[in-house]
Amino acid sequence: MEWEKLLCDDRIRSYRGSGSSDLRTEFEKDYHRIIQSASFRRLQDKTQVFPLDRSDFIRTRLTHSLEVSSYGKSLGQNIARSILTKIRDDTFLPAYAADICNILQCAGLLHDIGNPPFGHFGETVIRDWFRENLHGLTYNGTKLTELLTPQMQQDFYAFEGNTQALRLVTKLHYLVDEHGMNLTKALLGTIIKYPVSSLQIDKNSGDIRTKKMGYFHADREVFEAVQESLGTNGRRHPLAYILEAADDIAYLTADIEDAFKKGCITFADLLKELKAAGSGAEDAGYDNIVQKLEAKYEKAVAKGEDAPEEYAVQNWIVQVQGLLIASATEGFTQHYGAIMDGVHKVELLTGTPGERMSHALGDIAFRYAFTSKPILKLEIAAEKILYFLLDEFVRAVLYYDTGRKLTAVQEKLLSLISKNYLAIYRRYSREQTEQEKLYLRLLLVTDYICGMTDSYAKRLYQELSGQWQG
Repeated sequence: MEWEKLLCDDRIRSYRGSGSSDLRTEFEKDYHRIIQSASFRRLQDKTQVFPLDRSDFIRTRLTHSLEVSSYGKSLGQNIARSILTKIRDDTFLPAYAADICNILQCAGLLHDIGNPPFGHFGETVIRDWFRENLHGLTYNGTKLTELLTPQMQQDFYAFEGNTQALRLVTKLHYLVDEHGMNLTKALLGTIIKYPVSSLQIDKNSGDIRTKKMGYFHADREVFEAVQESLGTNGRRHPLAYILEAADDIAYLTADIEDAFKKGCITFADLLKELKAAGSGAEDAGYDNIVQKLEAKYEKAVAKGEDAPEEYAVQNWIVQVQGLLIASATEGFTQHYGAIMDGVHKVELLTGTPGERMSHALGDIAFRYAFTSKPILKLEIAAEKILYFLLDEFVRAVLYYDTGRKLTAVQEKLLSLISKNYLAIYRRYSREQTEQEKLYLRLLLVTDYICGMTDSYAKRLYQELSGQWQG
């Protein structure tokens, strides 16, 4: 792959500002398009780990995305310097350093923009609902599973927030026309972490690019246009590795900090678990960073801090972030050739000094935060909310736009769906087969639900199910 093509600043709909006074690059314009969008603002009321949390401290999707954006830019600066001074790739021009930083900064803001309410659990619920219900739904007496192609069905069985993000920014953000935010192709390529269809998912391949799907059947033309312009041709964009590392660094450290703040894990538990994860590993770097946690606690006590454990955890997290940023930079530099050839199969942290720490933090967060009773209770409630909404809206859209008269309730449900989403459906269903239209109507429901915030989904569920609250 070639950097000149990988950093393509063309858009799906060709556009160049005519005003000479605008000195921004196309990638800098992307940044302003994103932060001014309603979709980005809605992330302030979407879950990171703790659904519907009332604390001002606990992270939301918005604050998480800002952190990923920050780490992405930092990694871009480090890696660009490494390419220029260590790797010395003559095809990587000095001007590209600013470009990749701007692209990664934007990609960090976008990486979770397609996620449904209630965090990653929301994705699981959507997948579960379609696996349980699609085979039982009929259209004019025929089962939907007999009408839809295998890829159409698999799009819902393997539903992904990452995939929805591509759909959202290229179609659903209806401001000027049907091209969504009309972002640069380099940015679109960066947020496609898994450049395969739902039928090409292979979690056992050993290749990270096939872990999940990257585009819906409905968006295949957009995907192909981006791939052709960038010259990726089914391979991962090199910046997608960096975006993934920035996301990992953000959530691995933030989840521990949030879990500590919520009382899910104590300082003593964290220290014990970290030591256990390094037991017998003969990893001096890992042992050293764990010892720094103890040292920071002792320093806090010596200084007379009111909350020495909190002081220690928060300051230690900053050092871990530094370790992981350096490790991800090292991972990209060491495997530069394979990454540029599109054959690197693992994450950037794999095989680096930060790998053991990343595994330890992920395991600790899962056992102490993600399986804690407050989270489990909220996830049970989230499933009820999303199942109810999917039950109601999927059945309401089945015969929409078919000439068949809908019930009064179905008409009312359809009137709740965003007019923009309905307009997008009509635009892309025009002159399509009944099969395609049926598939697009199901996507219309997932589009609508993914656009909801946690609070809106909860409130809509309460209102539609008759559970009004004063």
